[in-house]
Amino acid sequence: MHMITNPILRGFNPDPSILRVEEDYYIATSTFEWFPGVQIHHSRDLVNWRLLTHPLQRREQLNMSGNPNSGGVWAPHLSFDGSLYYLVYTNVRSLTGVYKDTPNYVVTAKHITGPWSDPVYLNSSGFDPSLFHDQDGKKWLVNMVWDHRKGRNPFKGIVLQEYSVQEQRLVGPIQTIFEGTSLGCTEGPHIYRIENYYYLLVAEGGTGYEHAVTLARSRSLTGPYEVDPLNPVLTSSHHESLPLQKAGHGSLVQTSTGEWYMAHLCARPLPGRKQCHLGRETAIQRCHWTDDGWLRVADPQHLPQEKVAGPALPLAPVEKEPALDHFDHPALSPSFSTLREPADPSWLSLEERPGWLRLRGRESLNSWHAQSLTAKRLASFTCEVETRLQFEPKSFQQMAGLIAYYNTKNYYYVHVTREEAAGKCLHLISVVQGQYDELTEPMPLHGTEPVYLKVCFHYDVLQFYASVDGSHWSSIGPALDVGCLSDEAATTFQNGVFTDWGFTGTFVGVCAQDLSGQRLHADFDYFSLKE
Repeated sequence: MHMITNPILRGFNPDPSILRVEEDYYIATSTFEWFPGVQIHHSRDLVNWRLLTHPLQRREQLNMSGNPNSGGVWAPHLSFDGSLYYLVYTNVRSLTGVYKDTPNYVVTAKHITGPWSDPVYLNSSGFDPSLFHDQDGKKWLVNMVWDHRKGRNPFKGIVLQEYSVQEQRLVGPIQTIFEGTSLGCTEGPHIYRIENYYYLLVAEGGTGYEHAVTLARSRSLTGPYEVDPLNPVLTSSHHESLPLQKAGHGSLVQTSTGEWYMAHLCARPLPGRKQCHLGRETAIQRCHWTDDGWLRVADPQHLPQEKVAGPALPLAPVEKEPALDHFDHPALSPSFSTLREPADPSWLSLEERPGWLRLRGRESLNSWHAQSLTAKRLASFTCEVETRLQFEPKSFQQMAGLIAYYNTKNYYYVHVTREEAAGKCLHLISVVQGQYDELTEPMPLHGTEPVYLKVCFHYDVLQFYASVDGSHWSSIGPALDVGCLSDEAATTFQNGVFTDWGFTGTFVGVCAQDLSGQRLHADFDYFSLKE
């Protein structure tokens, strides 16, 4: 029997929606403010997974300009009705304070790799939409409702409304079908019809350390729904020694061999610290149905396991992405992401200087609009990231370099710039919870030769390095606290209101800024990420 090692999707890959179409398995995950929108991974054995595609690749499908940190794409749901793939998703435009602006959309495609359609607007009453295809051919949108009023439960419940394919809009009455359990924070609804029951799987407890998967069932789609007497069906709450924390937000799949699995969100804290800089990841648990019709994971205490028995399917290994990218292809590797907007030749080019990635400096690292930054997810506690940069700044307002980035308020950045006294120089800065600090004095660089930059992660510390020849390295600045790039460090709470949320994870990448507006370019020869 093959074993599944969790998490199956490491690094920032939260809110999984799992789907089987014949012998193929797909998982869609949230991407928040990172573009392109929604990651879809593929497997044929549930053991080996590879990044297959991003369905939201055009600005017309996903306009995130001005979206706040941890806004953007929340909890997509992937489904198939026998002829078309459907993807529903939220583009969160605001989220702090009492209000949330949460327009929901649906896109479709004949093939999983696209092309995907332009979006159809659905509603804005809440987030985490999913689409249920009933046996009679009707389609139903399910989402949670957000209640901003003082003294109310903001997670007001789960609502249902019919979706008309012909009219491309929601029709008929909006019905509340579930108000949640005492765990609270009822969200992430998915409906399944299995034999004579409609099963409603929801996320509860909040997406932190008390996260959980809850199950309810009804013989009628509109309810009333009976709650599983042994809820929650999965959680890691109050089990701090477990390597997989924050277990929740589940999604079910039945294999072609008749076996059941639940994909779910999880997180791996830094050892001895409740800080998850890798973000929320995706794991999978083996399940079964009891004689009285309730779902149970393999662990009798309903806890997530690191090692899970795989299905009776032949292994289907996948080729791993090379650690070294020489930028020799006409397009960026799919594992690179950009902030809030697609990579555009006006600021990112692989053709202007063949074999190099050229970035034209634009707005600052504070910007929610036009950042010239591309990065990869950090997926391991220990790794080494390296690049080679050629850049000739003319002023202190022009910068380019290597960045360890969580969001606009939390990052570490080693970069080349120009100072009046030092001339062309290397500089290390930090921004932690919005507070800017200069961690080194400007270090002069002589000549126009490229400089090598590197950052090494080892659990809760990271260290930057620089070299002029790629062989002899000098440390740049002090060892830095990786925990400052965690979900927890990015989440702040003041006067009874959350002022910032941390829902993403650490990225490592390259970027350029030109605050003078001249769009001076920086060239990167390669990007290497070795675990």
